[in-house]
Amino acid sequence: MNLDSKVPGGPLAEKWARFKREQRLINPANKRKYTVIVVGTGLAGASAAASLAELGYNVLSFCFQDSPRRAHSIAAQGGINAAKNYRNDGDSVYRLFYDTIKGGDFRSREANVHRLAEASVNIIDQCVAQGVPFAREYGGLLDTRSFGGAQLQRTFYCRGQTGQQLLLGAFQALCRQIGYGTVKMFPRCEMLDLVVIDGRARGIVTRHLVTGKVESFAADAVVLATGGYGNVFFLSTNAIGCNVTATYRAYRRGAAFANPCFTQIHPTCIPVTGDHQSKLTLMSESLRNDGRVWVPRRREDVGKHPNEIPEDARDYYLERKYPSFGNLAPRDIASRAAKEACDDGRGVGPGGRGVYLDFADAIRRQGRDRIEEKYGNLFAMYERITAEDAYRQPMRIYPAVHYTMGGLWVNYELMSNLDGLFVVGEANFSDHGANRLGASALMQGLADGYFVLPYTVTHWLSGVKPGVIPTDHAEFKRCEAEADGRLKKLLAIRGQKTAVELHRELGHVMWEHVGMARNRAGLEKAIGRIRELRDEFWRTVNVPGTDADLNVALERANRVADYMEFGELLARDALTREESCGGHFRVEYQQKDRDGHPNGECERDDEDFCHVAAWGYAGPDKLPVRHVEPLVFETVKLQKRSYV
Repeated sequence: MNLDSKVPGGPLAEKWARFKREQRLINPANKRKYTVIVVGTGLAGASAAASLAELGYNVLSFCFQDSPRRAHSIAAQGGINAAKNYRNDGDSVYRLFYDTIKGGDFRSREANVHRLAEASVNIIDQCVAQGVPFAREYGGLLDTRSFGGAQLQRTFYCRGQTGQQLLLGAFQALCRQIGYGTVKMFPRCEMLDLVVIDGRARGIVTRHLVTGKVESFAADAVVLATGGYGNVFFLSTNAIGCNVTATYRAYRRGAAFANPCFTQIHPTCIPVTGDHQSKLTLMSESLRNDGRVWVPRRREDVGKHPNEIPEDARDYYLERKYPSFGNLAPRDIASRAAKEACDDGRGVGPGGRGVYLDFADAIRRQGRDRIEEKYGNLFAMYERITAEDAYRQPMRIYPAVHYTMGGLWVNYELMSNLDGLFVVGEANFSDHGANRLGASALMQGLADGYFVLPYTVTHWLSGVKPGVIPTDHAEFKRCEAEADGRLKKLLAIRGQKTAVELHRELGHVMWEHVGMARNRAGLEKAIGRIRELRDEFWRTVNVPGTDADLNVALERANRVADYMEFGELLARDALTREESCGGHFRVEYQQKDRDGHPNGECERDDEDFCHVAAWGYAGPDKLPVRHVEPLVFETVKLQKRSYV
């Protein structure tokens, strides 16, 4: 497998400018001869489809939701980063670049991250021009706030619904192109397979979720913008419909899957309350701007009402352990610290799986009205779910699976190792390393779609003769038959368990052994148990109904079948990476305190693991093949990651 990153030469700060300067072009009149498929309509997908259509390409856009604006990007709350230095607090493109590299524990590609920081400056202007209602200061200037992993206020926001507002902006741009006829929209269409002919992506196979029709679509290039795979853990902050199917099916067709073990645990979620839950609720990281995280110092105080515990009996453990960053320590670090406090018997709430996020000091200092102005919808959501008033007592929070930094491998041009297959947003691996800093997901999605992909797709298509392969080609028909056969196989089993039950069992295995803390014995146990569950799934799953109409049970089972395979790949990647970095925490690899005891901080192994692990599919029931792309740091020196 060839993992050529195609990073341009020259100084880091000039690489993207050099690429654009030397980019091959296509005559505007010739662009309409090319067809591009875009799968997914979140921030990355909607912005990519709108931008490519604006350039003149024919775009086919697909989403499994009933409307493009229901993509999961709408759920993002806290904000979007940009190095505009509106606060005059010392921010710059380089500082955003450095914070992102450091936040990812030096496991991301340097050139991609610098380009992301460069593009961030333009994103805000683009969104303001679209009418996105960013929060503003009294004088009318855009307001900003802090997020984890930075000592600056570079995060622009729309109260607690930033993702929704940004997606509406991208959706409007997409609708404009739909109106012009340059984008043809296919809602309620789920991608089931990627069609690869002679090593090049030539189209996709889909199922219409209402009619059940399985059909193929051909294109000169395919763009996957299908998000992450956090729902392999069953309980996560992701919408229930989020899944790994598009990227995993592409992996089975030859696309390399990079760093699947890099999963992010978000520290600020409403704790689990029981087995009745199908998902978890995220409380925005922006709350940590004003909320202080603490647990009781003594186990005897755990059962008391938080307002009855005096100040000197509280352990503000993030402020104590990481004084420079305090409550805005990066997500992976804050999550492990919360688990450590709870494992010590000082967790609060049912089962002792919770810590407090307290706004009493902020309310005294700023007034309730100001806190309500900044976070009111989040406080209301918390009260609806927990029946607790966070203005009067602290919120209870606990870490939960949120974002995935792994994804399909892509080069600098956002193209996978398969010619013609581009991957953007959370679906690729490239920008966040082993841990994503808060407010950077929205930044990456829009940077990829608006400011990177239009250049790189044009550059690649300029060397390709236009013209799609007819969908009656033998390979299209073979892929259609395989996808249809898989659905019929699921319907024919008629076992005793639902796909949801089996998914819940898989999620329990993943969380217990491949979650916040991992070790060799647990990972090996997980791999064995996942294989047993996969066998059980194909023997015992019960999918009622038919494939000829709307069948939500069939949709779910088809996605869970992929998780049953992907879960093993994730665990195997975690087993093979014998170091701790970012969200990948192997308990065997921890830094030591002065007394020689493990202190819960990651111990990287730069000599053996300063690389991207890209897995290649080897066939059913065969071990995947691990390939390596070395990471080269020309500008930032590898160093110990510290937030003290």
